[in-house]
Amino acid sequence: MTAKPIPSATILMLRSDESPLEVFMVVRHHQIDFASGALVFPGGKVDDRDGLVRDLCSGASKDDQELTLQVAAIREAFEECGILLARPRGQDQLIDGARLQTLQHYRQPLAVGEIGIGEFLNQEDLILACDRLVPFAHWVTPEMMPKRFDTHFYLAVAPTDHLAIHDGHESVDSVWISPEDVLQGAANGKYTVIFPTRLNVEMLATSHSVADAIKDADARQIMTVLPWMEQRSDGNYICLPEEAGYAVTAEKMTTGA
Repeated sequence: MTAKPIPSATILMLRSDESPLEVFMVVRHHQIDFASGALVFPGGKVDDRDGLVRDLCSGASKDDQELTLQVAAIREAFEECGILLARPRGQDQLIDGARLQTLQHYRQPLAVGEIGIGEFLNQEDLILACDRLVPFAHWVTPEMMPKRFDTHFYLAVAPTDHLAIHDGHESVDSVWISPEDVLQGAANGKYTVIFPTRLNVEMLATSHSVADAIKDADARQIMTVLPWMEQRSDGNYICLPEEAGYAVTAEKMTTGA
C-alpha cells in the first residue's frame, strides 16, 4: 500500500550581507527517522494548528492550504534555527534581534506541540510575515518509499540581526554555507546531502546573489516534482520531469545515493 505523503514545508534561509550567497543549513540528529545525519534546510511537517492563524498573518495566501504551508515554514524555521519572520502587531518592520532573544524559550514548546503557533503569537502580540516567503520548489517523496513527504520549499532573507542557531534536538549542528561549498562537501564526503536537497542547492547555485535568487524564483513556474524509478540496462535510475528545471533529469542509484 502506498504511504500518504505528509504535508511539510521548509525554508532556504538566505543571508544578504555576504558574498557569495549563503544559505543556512542544519545537520539532522542521527536518531531522527528521516534524513538522519544529513545536511538539510530547516523545516518539518505541518501542525494541525498552523492553518488557524489567518488573522495573525500579513501577506498570506488567500488559499487556505498555501497559508498553512507558509505558517508551517515560518514556525519550523523558528523552532530549528531561531530566526522568526514576524512583526509586532501594527508595525511594518520585522522584530529586531533584541526582541528575538526574548522569544527563544518558545522554540522547544512549539517543537513538541505544548503550545500552538496561534497561542505563541497572541501571547507576544506578533504577526507572521508570510509576505517574506518566496515559493522555490515543490517535491513529493517517491511512491515506493515507506515514509513520504509533500514538501513546499520557500526562500526567505534572514534579518541581519537575527542570530541563527540549531535547536540541539532535531538538529545537532548548523552552518551558513555557500551552495558551492555544499556541493563540494557532498562530492568529497564531508557532508551527507540527500537527493532533493542537493538538486535544490544546485538550482540555488545558479543565482549569484540573494536578489538574483529571489528574482529567479519569482520568474520560475513552480511545478510538483514526484521522482520515479526506472530500471535500465545498466541499473536503476531516479528520474525527474525535464520541465521541472533541474540540471539532472535521471541519475543512477548507488548504495550511498
